Amino acid sequence: MTTTREGGVTGPVSGDGHATRERSRPTPAGAAPTDATLARELLDGLAEAVVTADAQGVVTLVNAMAVELLPEVTPGTPLAGAPMPALAGAARAGADVFETEHRGRRLRGVRRTLKGPGHAWYVRDVTEERARTDALLAERSRTAFLARAGSRLGVSLHREQTQRTTVTLPVPYLADAALLVHRAPPPAPADAEPVWVRFADGDPGPLVGTGPAELADSVPGLAEALDGDRTDARPWLDAELADLGRLLPDGFGRPGTVLVTPVLGAGGPTGALILVRRAGRTGFDERDTDVAREFAARAGAALATAELYGEQTHLARVLQASLLPPRLPEIPGVALAGGYRAAGDSLRIGGDFYDVSATGDGGTFALGDVCGKGVGAAVLTGRVRQSIQTLRLVEQRPLELMALLNRALFDAPEATRRNQFTTLLLGAFAAGPDGGVTLRVAGGGHPSPLVVTAAGAVRTATVGGMPVGALSDARFVEVELRLAPGELLLAYTDGVTEARGGPGAIEMFGAGRLRRALASGAGLPPRAMVDRLLQLVDEWLDGQGHDDIAMLAIAAAPGG
Repeated sequence: MTTTREGGVTGPVSGDGHATRERSRPTPAGAAPTDATLARELLDGLAEAVVTADAQGVVTLVNAMAVELLPEVTPGTPLAGAPMPALAGAARAGADVFETEHRGRRLRGVRRTLKGPGHAWYVRDVTEERARTDALLAERSRTAFLARAGSRLGVSLHREQTQRTTVTLPVPYLADAALLVHRAPPPAPADAEPVWVRFADGDPGPLVGTGPAELADSVPGLAEALDGDRTDARPWLDAELADLGRLLPDGFGRPGTVLVTPVLGAGGPTGALILVRRAGRTGFDERDTDVAREFAARAGAALATAELYGEQTHLARVLQASLLPPRLPEIPGVALAGGYRAAGDSLRIGGDFYDVSATGDGGTFALGDVCGKGVGAAVLTGRVRQSIQTLRLVEQRPLELMALLNRALFDAPEATRRNQFTTLLLGAFAAGPDGGVTLRVAGGGHPSPLVVTAAGAVRTATVGGMPVGALSDARFVEVELRLAPGELLLAYTDGVTEARGGPGAIEMFGAGRLRRALASGAGLPPRAMVDRLLQLVDEWLDGQGHDDIAMLAIAAAPGG
């Protein structure tokens, strides 16, 4: 048997297993190679190391790649005593595989039993393969982290919650501690202490604090990041970080590596993200820095969205104070109750409304539904209600008041008036001497009110008319009616009848179901009737979205 060494050295293997080193003689030109020579050339051409051993575990052959990867393993030596611990251990244990680091390379060996006595180890250099696998797994991990971060950051629309999420997500994947630092918002002075949110591995939750004032100057790159400097984020290994250390949990130790990156929103800088690794952890490499920068960009976008939502919420709350239905006044001899549901909007503002005002001999009411939804509808609602309240100073008769309101809305500037109108009921009522209530109701394109008697009969108080603010020569209709004791008038918006729900979640509540609900509640006072109707509609909707809902019930007061 012969053995080939790197560089073309071959030699026979002696009886004691040791190869004698001599220069191989080339096969004469035209002569066919022997089987042994051909087999040897095939072995030396393999990209993996081949080591064979006899039944006693003594090495009998090594190919050229084995000489390169495993120079310590030579023919005639026992595998169990080879100066390569992983291979020797596998030989002693009778294992079939091993994987180890050897001479700066990653090697993987597989044992195969030969037909004759003995076996062979096939050892492959998997360094590049493992590096590619590790890189792929790392990239997948980074992609999964950023995807999870984007999902989590997009959930909350509240600024404080988004800030807490921003410092929670990077720990422990990117860092052992994370701080989000931002300057105090106005009206705080420019030299106010910075505000920070911190989360560290092992903390029960994020912690919020302020100061110290010199923090921005003591952490390299922090002042620039707070100013929105878009320079690349980079780690600081040897910075003096005593002030930063005071912001870390007790027992955290001196920071090992610190990475500072700006957090930018659509309107400019919203803060700076500081990622801190303990001294025993490896520093931030280029990919870590790229991931931190991408995460900070997503956090900045989420914070900007949250701040915009906060501004809109504040605006909505200002509108809310003037648009939510007011407390109903006490009118002698008349019982009143109102109900309101905004259209699936947590800000609780919408385009349906009702108002009641006391007069010298009774009261007036308005119930309407402006076109559109949301803030635009709310603004128009405010205009309509303010106009009604102002015009009541000069006119309280429902039909005449509606004509004045139509003119006021139609005469608004074109940009303000375009596509804006409302359906409306205006009424005036007073307690009668016989214990009933007399009413005059004018209609402007709104669903006619319903009257339910004490016996459970339901009739329509038909009013028609055209929407208010749509046409300059719009026509309106007025009716007069009287409610006997025990009777009740219900004015409502189409959000009641058009509420979709039921078994298929698409069927409307409908006028028929509303009339049956009124009939079954005949004799109830206005407050109980309104509560009953709202409950029935809520049950019908079963949590689904809906249009604005408003209703107003009027009846004679008991004993009035």
